[in-house]
Amino acid sequence: MPELRKDPVIGRWVIIAVERSRRPKGFKAPSHKDTEEDCPFCEGKEDQTPHEIFAIRKEGSTPDKPGWDTRVVPSKRPFLRVEGSINRHGRGLYDVMSGIGAHEVIIETPKHIGNIADLEETQIAKTVTCWIDRFVDLGRDERFKYVLVFKNYGVAAGAGHVKHSRSQLIATPVTPKRVKEELIGSKKYYEYHERCVFCDLVHQEIESKDRIVLDFDGFIAVTAFASRFPFEVWILPKEHNCDFSSMGVEKRLYLGKVLKKVLTKLKVALDDPAYNIVLHTAPFRRKKAKTGYWTTIEDDYHWHIEIIPRLGSTAGFEWGTGFYICPITPEDAAQYLREVEE
Repeated sequence: MPELRKDPVIGRWVIIAVERSRRPKGFKAPSHKDTEEDCPFCEGKEDQTPHEIFAIRKEGSTPDKPGWDTRVVPSKRPFLRVEGSINRHGRGLYDVMSGIGAHEVIIETPKHIGNIADLEETQIAKTVTCWIDRFVDLGRDERFKYVLVFKNYGVAAGAGHVKHSRSQLIATPVTPKRVKEELIGSKKYYEYHERCVFCDLVHQEIESKDRIVLDFDGFIAVTAFASRFPFEVWILPKEHNCDFSSMGVEKRLYLGKVLKKVLTKLKVALDDPAYNIVLHTAPFRRKKAKTGYWTTIEDDYHWHIEIIPRLGSTAGFEWGTGFYICPITPEDAAQYLREVEE
């Protein structure tokens, strides 16, 4: 019988439709075509991107020239632009503001490698360092309230046809609705229980072990209890922390190891599927902010990474109701991933 499950953070319901369940091999996605000759992200083609904002480089190398390990550049087709003021105003009953923000591309390797799972752990840690540097720098701009890091891999996930490992970062003048739902849910849970909901989630998952994919060096990877999508995996630090950008150098390497292990398992299990990665962390909090919710965010919120393989499509029922239908139990998905040899 199908089962409805409620997400403990934001209260969203999903349907685990076990009658529609497929074997893990039934989720494997078609392969992607590559166009290496047209790739603007490879080392030696720095003149094909905008000027770099930040890079981890070999000693003695020059900006916008070869010699880099990871490199951050503005998007050529930004969703939001840095220049200008917010100019928030009303247009009748509608709220409007200028499209102010930042849109950057993090090029994760100088080599033409498509999947971050195929990079060395130390190289993934350098990508994490780039994310953190950009969080800190963009946080100095008081126009911005939030920074979202995300990654699209594969055409089905919106990555386009150039298969070079990269992630993106967008700074926004408002807190995104999806993040705000998590913030509100976390606050309500904390007000009632005086504990972080994500910390309780971590403790329960470690105790039950049913959905654990990996427990390694201060991080756990779990299939979400109320999974929206098949093989949806969350990575959380076991130690409470609301700010991703406060992570120390050693933990960045540990996170690089965990990301590589989880993404390699997904690659092997599902035959290199398309996927999205999103990083949810606390919004910027500044001294002049009003008292209220922000006084508890350090205690009630917990940063985490969500990995979503793109193995199906969202149809009318999902759009019309807000429900998601997942055709495999998170417990079965976790067991399958645990058994995968990396």
